[in-house]
Amino acid sequence: MAKIKIMDELLANKIAAGEVVERCASVVKELVENSIDAKSSEIKVELVEAGTKEIRVIDNGTGMEKEDALLAFSRHATSKITTEDDLFNINTLGFRGEALASIASVSKITLKTSTGNVGTIVSLAGGRVIDIKSGDARVGTSITVSDLFYNTPARLKHMKSLYTELASITEYINKLSLSHPDIKFTLINNDNVLLNTDGTDDLLKTIKNIYGIDVAKKMLPILGSNDDYDISGYISLPEVHRSSRNHIITIVNGRVVRNQEINRVINDSYHSYKPDNRYPIVVIKIEVDPILIDVNIHPTKMDIKFSKIEALETLISNLIKNAISKKNLIPKIENIAVEPLIKYTEQVLDLERKIEQKEEEIYENYDMIDNDSLFVNEDIVFHDNEIIEEPVLETPTEKFEEIYPIGVVHGTYLVCQNEKGMYLIDQHAAKERINYEYYLNKLGNPKNDSISLLFPIVIELTNTEFIILKENIAVLKNLNFVIDEFGINSVIVKAHPVWLPKGFEEEAIRRLVDIVIHQEKQFSTVKFNESIATMLSCKMAIKANENITIKEMEQIINDLRKCNNPFNCPHGRPTMVQFSKYELEKLFKRSGFDTRK
Repeated sequence: MAKIKIMDELLANKIAAGEVVERCASVVKELVENSIDAKSSEIKVELVEAGTKEIRVIDNGTGMEKEDALLAFSRHATSKITTEDDLFNINTLGFRGEALASIASVSKITLKTSTGNVGTIVSLAGGRVIDIKSGDARVGTSITVSDLFYNTPARLKHMKSLYTELASITEYINKLSLSHPDIKFTLINNDNVLLNTDGTDDLLKTIKNIYGIDVAKKMLPILGSNDDYDISGYISLPEVHRSSRNHIITIVNGRVVRNQEINRVINDSYHSYKPDNRYPIVVIKIEVDPILIDVNIHPTKMDIKFSKIEALETLISNLIKNAISKKNLIPKIENIAVEPLIKYTEQVLDLERKIEQKEEEIYENYDMIDNDSLFVNEDIVFHDNEIIEEPVLETPTEKFEEIYPIGVVHGTYLVCQNEKGMYLIDQHAAKERINYEYYLNKLGNPKNDSISLLFPIVIELTNTEFIILKENIAVLKNLNFVIDEFGINSVIVKAHPVWLPKGFEEEAIRRLVDIVIHQEKQFSTVKFNESIATMLSCKMAIKANENITIKEMEQIINDLRKCNNPFNCPHGRPTMVQFSKYELEKLFKRSGFDTRK
């Protein structure tokens, strides 16, 4: 008797549901994407208990006739592709024909739909049709999914907390609303409205609805194209950043996608403008001929592959760098409020209450973090040895107004002024930036000047490290190091370039060798130069609590004004902040009065 048998269709659908329907957010994703494909201008998502009890998606799209409403729950049933050639020209969010069948196999569903004639109501449970009847003629579709995973207890048992499920749904609806600002999205959970966009096709307004007015005011528009790609969207100023990469949102032909290379390029474009462990808020929309991309990689259809990706990366990088370089990035101190000293006790008590509330929020948000989330770019890892494009640096010019030093606070912060207000400059961060660009220039334009060591430095390595260094030793020799093999697994340094910091020569040489070894894979001269410049700039910078003269302050300011990026140290921290004249007057209750008195 034959052992191999064809699976029952319901069993096959349950297996497919394991890939397509991972959680409540997966159901919302598939249903909302179907509504978008149906040319809806309004989509409402109603949840009960974060979708664990019920999910309802209502749209005003084209709707379906009775025959299509029944056929839609069959496996591999779709209206979006018909031939093999259609796979190379996909213009819809859905196309696999698996979602509805998979969802229906692990839940109870009620579908109400109409094209404007007599409507159709279809009820299913566990993938089987329970009832079919006529309904109202409202154009559009309403799908209600309840008791998700009721017949697959193992999957039901491993669902996350309500907060986690709701966070995943909210995150994806936010991204969909950014990808389609022309559609009015409403998200409701237990009768509480969580999101309500207006569908006016204003991307910046949608960003404001999601992130708030303060973030929206600090977004920069980008727009550009090449022979294959059209780019538009908004990027945040470097001072606006988050701890998670999830706010780097890439949209390709209206589809929210994730791509490791593109996210890396976006983040690297902010290099030295922000801390390395923080990430910008970015909404980038990419329009491209469908034949140049492949979205048929995973059932979730979020992973994507690009043809001619190098051209796309260059375009994105240049657009971001150009947008940032044209802005004055000095953070302004605003909304300063000083209460009377008599209220000191009340302030302390209020602050303690706020701290307690904040701690509770942190713990609640911590529970909402879901490492298995379908919608988190958790597979994106930024390695130190990844190649980054060489920065496009402008010709050195003065990037901010003339300011005049008048003193120093705590031996650390230079106090400066001009007619626009007061400036505080972190002398260590400022000197780091000056040194960084100096050493980066020296590394990029090495000269034949070196210093011979009276006592050569011998560096012992493991056999693996020795092999790696030997393979890349030309990098050091091109920088005018005289370095040779010296016995077994050792090298000897006999001379070094003149620009190494005095007193730190041996430490700098050993760090250089470590960096060459660390960048074993995909060695990048640009990345190597940046690592060395960052290390040397910190060594030679003025330290905190080190008092300097007015003349030395003026020299720092003049050197800083000539830097390509005078606003951030190489680690991304700000070099200065500004107190506007208005804010100073407001602080001392002089706003609206004659400031000469």
